[in-house]
Amino acid sequence: MKVAITTQGPDSASPVDPRFGRARFFRIVDTESGQQTTVDNAEGMNAVQGAGTQAVQALARLGVQAVLTGHVGPKAWNALQAAKIQMYSVTSGSAEAACQAFLAGQLSMLTPAEAPGHA
Repeated sequence: MKVAITTQGPDSASPVDPRFGRARFFRIVDTESGQQTTVDNAEGMNAVQGAGTQAVQALARLGVQAVLTGHVGPKAWNALQAAKIQMYSVTSGSAEAACQAFLAGQLSMLTPAEAPGHA
């Protein structure tokens, strides 16, 4: 399974970014092979609008099946659901710690109540 973690930096020790569409980077982890890559989200981070939906499109093209993040805006929420990408809550720690918590089943799924008002 490919998992995207919103991060403030490009490596696995980088802090988690609680924002989805405006996160600086997405750390992509293939939980089966262990392969990790980083996607620069500078364009989405600086977008006037549509940052979340642009991020969803990019992650869907990469085959991401789950996102670990803090907050997802309503448009991004709908786009993630349409793309069948699951959303899990993580707001602190490193990308590596978030991935380990996900693999251990310690993260809860985000609910629609957490979507309004966030990008």
